[in-house]
Amino acid sequence: MTYRTVLTVTGLDLGDGDVELAAAVCSESDAHLSVLVVALAAPPPIGEYAAMVSDPWLQERQSDLDRLEQRTSAVSALLASREISSDVVSDYPEEAWGDDVIGRRARYADIVLLGPEMLSGGALKDKAIEGVLFSSGKPMLLVPRGFTPSLRPKRVAIAWDSRLESSNALSSSLKLLRTAEDVHLVLVDPREGEEGHGAEPGADAATYLARHGIKVTVDRLPSQGRTVAATLRQHAIDMAADLLVMGAYGHSRLRQRIFGGVTKSMLEELPLPVLMAR
Repeated sequence: MTYRTVLTVTGLDLGDGDVELAAAVCSESDAHLSVLVVALAAPPPIGEYAAMVSDPWLQERQSDLDRLEQRTSAVSALLASREISSDVVSDYPEEAWGDDVIGRRARYADIVLLGPEMLSGGALKDKAIEGVLFSSGKPMLLVPRGFTPSLRPKRVAIAWDSRLESSNALSSSLKLLRTAEDVHLVLVDPREGEEGHGAEPGADAATYLARHGIKVTVDRLPSQGRTVAATLRQHAIDMAADLLVMGAYGHSRLRQRIFGGVTKSMLEELPLPVLMAR
């Protein structure tokens, strides 16, 4: 079984780079490309000043809708020149509901690819990431600038901490792990025991992968005073991995925002393409 539908998200002020990357991935994998063009609408004015500002708000809204139509047409024309199956749709939700809209659309894809233009920052980036992770149940492939993504990576590092999120990421990546030549299960400061990784850290997960025909090497790493994210990042670089697979938001989003965490740190500094799932 392979990924048959890839979704990518783009916006009004983004270029065509992310769409081109996604199209190349679909061409390589003979997959269908679905593109969602999103513009985030400002909320309508309320209160005693609503009447005063309603005309500018309506004008801004109409301008956004016109630009959204133009952008959608441009993406459709771009993909029409590519020899892949594709579709392009658009949406104009209020910013507060942007993640829900993106998450619902992602439910009809096998994987969501977010490229370097989307990841450069802004409200749409946050809405896309949170929508996929919290509202779709599907994996997300994040591609930093300078990398060529593939659904057939040769060397893969899997961040494993035995939590539910890691398990879901592992299951979501089975399709691409089967074709990889070198797969490493990476554990940072693993804890033995029932509440941790079991009697032999990594053994159960390695056995699970082996039953799927995936040969895996277990790497148990000491953090040595570094953060887990920094340890994973450096190890993936050292082994020249094409892809890092990891679970996302093992702690709440609020806790991650306040105190930091592996997901937050990785999103801020992607060392290579990363497949995340929750």
